Amino acid sequence: MIAPPLIELQDISFRFPAKDTAILDGINLKLQYQQRLGLIGPNGCGKTTLFHCMMGLLKPESGTILFKGEEISEKKGFTKLRREIGLLFQDADDQLFSPTVIDDVAFGPLNLGATPETAREAAAQTLADLGLSHLESRITHHLSGGEKKLVSLATILSMQPRALFLDEPTNNLDLETRSRLIEIITGLGLAYIIISHDYDFLADTCIDLASMEKGRILPAEKSALHTHHHVHPHGDHPHKHGAH
Repeated sequence: MIAPPLIELQDISFRFPAKDTAILDGINLKLQYQQRLGLIGPNGCGKTTLFHCMMGLLKPESGTILFKGEEISEKKGFTKLRREIGLLFQDADDQLFSPTVIDDVAFGPLNLGATPETAREAAAQTLADLGLSHLESRITHHLSGGEKKLVSLATILSMQPRALFLDEPTNNLDLETRSRLIEIITGLGLAYIIISHDYDFLADTCIDLASMEKGRILPAEKSALHTHHHVHPHGDHPHKHGAH
């Protein structure tokens, strides 16, 4: 028996109140176990809104969301989904709110029912695995932008998710942090969807590629994932290439 996708969207549509144009217009999307999917598209086409609908932060006006083959629509179902899928926000300051790094990374396990001691142990181990133990006692809002991004990822990984949704993870990162992020993500063995304008980053981290335009998703050729000296089918989409 073939297992259902980890998550599947069927004809998902969404519009903000008082807006005539749909932000999401009949989206169909599947994320399989272990799949590494890159999602590109111009600003304002609905990519972040899509993630927020998939996580239950926004409620679609129509369509179906399936998690491991079961339809979810109520809070209880999305609570279960969030135990297994982590969302990395575009802005790390939206993700970090505790006084110190160790407190932030321990929050997720605590929220899942771990004891304070167990949660702190999980946080310390996650930071050690990512080479971030030296940041444990740092005040979160004193971190650099790159440090905040890596700590934000640690807050998700401490909950041992099955999959990740990463929203523009390389925004404003220096080359060293960007390279470290690639190393971490590709070494996790998790399914993920990455929203990014950085084609080279997607080439280094993803196998499959899809394009989003005017609230719809279009499949793209795998050959579009590459670095320099190329021609790709979505060249009119705003994007950038990381320096090497």
